[in-house]
Parts: sequence; structure tokens; C-alpha cells
Amino acid sequence: MPSLHLLFKMVVLFPARLEGKVVIVLDVLFATSTIVHAFGQCIDCIWPAMDAQDASRIASTLQPPLLAGEYLANPLPGFGPATPLALAATGLAGATLVYATTNGTVALNKASTAAHVYVGALLNGAAVAAHVRRMHPRAPVLLVCAGSMDRFNLEDFYGAGHIASHFERAGGYTLTDAALAALLFHRGCDAGTALGASRVGRMMLSHQLQAEVDCAARPDVLDVVPELRHGCLQQVAA
Repeated sequence: MPSLHLLFKMVVLFPARLEGKVVIVLDVLFATSTIVHAFGQCIDCIWPAMDAQDASRIASTLQPPLLAGEYLANPLPGFGPATPLALAATGLAGATLVYATTNGTVALNKASTAAHVYVGALLNGAAVAAHVRRMHPRAPVLLVCAGSMDRFNLEDFYGAGHIASHFERAGGYTLTDAALAALLFHRGCDAGTALGASRVGRMMLSHQLQAEVDCAARPDVLDVVPELRHGCLQQVAA
């Protein structure tokens, strides 16, 4: 049986770990939740950037796209908001977005040499797990928690446990101890509690972003699956 493994933070995301693997990247507060939510709002495509400078470089090669992002939870000058609801309010249907964040978009770029790279969140956990099982039934799966500036993040670990629960329920995978730990944590806690108790969640609440945290805490409400292809995220299943 193929394995289901988990990396606690992207700092240990080495190319040797990626060969032949299907990777699902999680940055629950908020990059991957924002990306999944944006595809739920019918955005056309998203280019994840390493930072603001990289975003400007990518944007210069495109018809004038939307720019959005943050660094260390602070807005980037001239960029739109980085959180799901605020970004959606700018109008996304049919748009091209270049998106730069401190952790999540960096993790997506670091994972780009894997066989396949998908965006995971609580919002689309069931959809992304079902797609991977259907399209890559024999491939080992690696859940990558983006973390925060090389630190472990509770909300990403919880999100990984949520996705692991869908793989475990369907059967056919051998869970490593890391994936099993996330699964057991997910079973013992609800999403609102986990996200609200996390360091990033508490910081977001102090900035009056409760509605954004609540949005990201909704499990399996979107049947969208974004995949990274040649540097660009596109929806491959809905």
C-alpha cells in the first residue's frame, strides 16, 4: 500500500523527499484557505509567489493581474488582502491573481518538483483526498504543513489531520506515525477550537478577523481542487 506521511513544517521540504510523491500543501491561516476559497469564487488561475518582489516579476509577464498578499501578517503596499473573505470581496470571477504570502505560497514553490502538488485546506479536504485517490491510486502522499517562519503551526497540523481522516476512512494507505498523530489530534478536537487556540488564530482574533478564521474552519464545504502546474495554480476538479 502507498504511504501517507506528514511534514510538520516546510523547512524540512527537501527535493529528495518529493520524488515520485503527490504533495498536498496546507497553510490553513490563511494562504491555502484563501486559494481554495478564491477558486470557489470562480477565479481563473493563481500564481503563487515567493515574496512581493517575485510577485511583481510574475505580474510583469501577464496581462495586468490582481495582486494580493501579506508578509508577517502585514499588508503588502499596493497589494490586495490576503484573507479569504476580504479577497473575495474585491471580485474574483474570471480573474488572474498573483499571490504572495509569508509561508503558504513559499511552501507551494518549494514543493514544485514533486510529481503532483495540490492545495489543501479544511474547506476542500474531502475533495482533494478523493481526487488524489482517484487520479494517483498507487502514489505515496505527503501532507506538508507550511508552518510559520520555520515554526510548527497547530492549525496546519489540524488541517492535515482532517485530510488524513479522509484517506484513512477510504482505506488503502499506510499512515506513518506523523500522519497518525495528526489524525488522532483531529479526532479529539473541533476545527473552531483548534484554529482559535493556535498562535496565528489568536493573533487573527486580536486583529478582529474572527469571521476570516470562522471561514477557514469550515470542513468540506468546497468541491474544488487546485493543482500547481508550471508555476500556476489551476482548478482540476470541481
